[in-house]
Amino acid sequence: EFASPVHLQFETAMRVKKHKTGVLEGDLTPMIDMTFQLIAFFMLIINFSKVEKSEEIQLPLSDLAKPPEEPPPYKIVLNLEEDGSVKHAGQTINRIELLNPILKREIDIALRENIPTSDIHVIIRADKNVKTGLVQELMAKCQENDLETFALRVNERLR
Repeated sequence: EFASPVHLQFETAMRVKKHKTGVLEGDLTPMIDMTFQLIAFFMLIINFSKVEKSEEIQLPLSDLAKPPEEPPPYKIVLNLEEDGSVKHAGQTINRIELLNPILKREIDIALRENIPTSDIHVIIRADKNVKTGLVQELMAKCQENDLETFALRVNERLR
């Protein structure tokens, strides 16, 4: 039987076994080993904390707080920190004035999904120690970008 040099290289590199029937079979042991190593690696680097980063904000308490009846068709969640920085989707913006590119990107995504700007809800989660003027400044920045539907998040005071 004639075997080409390429065929011989393939057999030695891939640990291919040839059965009496002439069927080539690959050895999957290295691939299985690599899979288990990747699983172990990702288990070590995953953060198992119960509190999400967005939950670190201490929301104010309210007696009038009611959960929404149904989720909005599209929402933009902005977390306003006590120092005036805004967090959105894992990104921190140090000043409210620098928020335009992020708002425009979110509006573009919604428009690609055929959601008009009137159906985009801006959910503002402000720390309980944030000055009211900063919340108003954030709302004004959103209104500059034609966003007009707002929801302010608070914690319901349990009696």
